[in-house]
Amino acid sequence: MGLPVFVFGSLLHAPVRDTVLGAAAVSRPAQMPGAQARARDCLEEPVAVADENGAVPGMLLDGLAPDQRARLDYYLRVQGLAPRVGRVATAGGLLEAEYYTGAADAGGQSRIFDAWPTWCRAVAEQAAVEIMRAFGQEPVASVRARLPMIRARAASRVRGAAADAPASLRADWGRGMVRERSHRQPWAGFFTVEESILSYRRFDGSMSAEVSRAGFVGGDAALVLPYDPAHDLVLVIEQFRYGPWLRLDPRPWLLEPIAGRVDAEETPEACARREAREEAGLEIGGLEHVADYYPSPGVDSEFFYTFVGLADLASHREGIGGLASEHEDIRSHVIPFARLMELVSSGEVNCGPLVLLALWLGQNRPRLRGQA
Repeated sequence: MGLPVFVFGSLLHAPVRDTVLGAAAVSRPAQMPGAQARARDCLEEPVAVADENGAVPGMLLDGLAPDQRARLDYYLRVQGLAPRVGRVATAGGLLEAEYYTGAADAGGQSRIFDAWPTWCRAVAEQAAVEIMRAFGQEPVASVRARLPMIRARAASRVRGAAADAPASLRADWGRGMVRERSHRQPWAGFFTVEESILSYRRFDGSMSAEVSRAGFVGGDAALVLPYDPAHDLVLVIEQFRYGPWLRLDPRPWLLEPIAGRVDAEETPEACARREAREEAGLEIGGLEHVADYYPSPGVDSEFFYTFVGLADLASHREGIGGLASEHEDIRSHVIPFARLMELVSSGEVNCGPLVLLALWLGQNRPRLRGQA
């Protein structure tokens, strides 16, 4: 059966551990003396760093079946960790065990999983589901390459599960009114495509026939339209978009608000500010919340958090922005608000979120200008 395996980090959380192993495993408390568990953030699997005064708390997994060992090895290698052998302390004394760790200079603050926020545990649960769905289907390297997006999608699902939008007109029915018979992920990359066979409650009280549904799964995004109320200016960006290209649009360069994916460890507000710096070299002041919504709920799980961001645009220099690492080529335009509305009316602005933000700003512009 080989050596027992000492685990720490996200695997101390039973839902993550059971998802990774495929079933519950025999475990007992243990610790690794002479080390600290260190990680840069609470979503990163910690590594064991030598510390003669420290001890890494964890648990020992005994009697793992070959398939469970293979699943555990896959999950931890996706996190960038590799196996080693060390001595761990149990109630019965010291013994040798296998454990997984990374570079000793990973940096960050010492963390013990029990001290990690509930948010990080929930994201780790959801991320483990997607990672283990690839077990036996994809090599470690390809899954590891998209780990940031896996975590972003996991965070999106956690936010979605916690959503509490009102139901004063629509039916106040929960997820229990949907019966899912099967679920699969036929494609996974930067985004995923997922398919279900399900039935759902109809408005006459009966259950529908089973239907097949496919959906595009991205993550949550934050969008911000910068506005200078003192000078009545807005900033919009322009870039090539693959969607219009697929539709055979003769002009697949679109005018848009600043936008970007919300990383797993950040808030939508922080994302909006970060994207403004990356795409336009702009610092945003106050953020005016506009609306949160699904842009195309029939086929898309994406969820948008939208804002108008107050900024000094009179002295801002237009230019080319975006991250080279993401192959972005983004041009910014600073224009009067009246010009933006002309572009909306003419149809030159044909990006839905920018239309919505422009109309919201039209309603709230007198208040923002008065406050300025």
